[in-house]
Amino acid sequence: MPIIKSAKKRVRVAKRQSTENARTKKTLRGAMKSFHEAVTGKKGVESAQNEVQSALDTAVKKGVISKNKAARKKSQVNADAKTANGGKRTAAPKKKAPAASAKKSPAKTAAKKAPAKKPAAKKTTKK
Repeated sequence: MPIIKSAKKRVRVAKRQSTENARTKKTLRGAMKSFHEAVTGKKGVESAQNEVQSALDTAVKKGVISKNKAARKKSQVNADAKTANGGKRTAAPKKKAPAASAKKSPAKTAAKKAPAKKPAAKKTTKK
């Protein structure tokens, strides 16, 4: 057991972080397991694939796994999903385009910005 106060705190922080990391890893493993079950059953593959990719992104964001490992796993998941669909790609849902009136031209937004303030001049005092 550490004696120094900062070392004691590091023990507490490490314990809390390890439980958070374990929770993130557990959700990732659960998503992977449900995806593989969906692939073998060939039902709900797309939703399971989305869950896995979301869990991978979350794990990367929290620093639990590396970016490259997540990219490799996503590639494997996509390949498995493609073979489960008989080699056919599933169409991703199309995003709606924003309305033309909602777009703002960059010239108008630049004009609305306040002018930059000049730095304050140093005050000199004579003694």
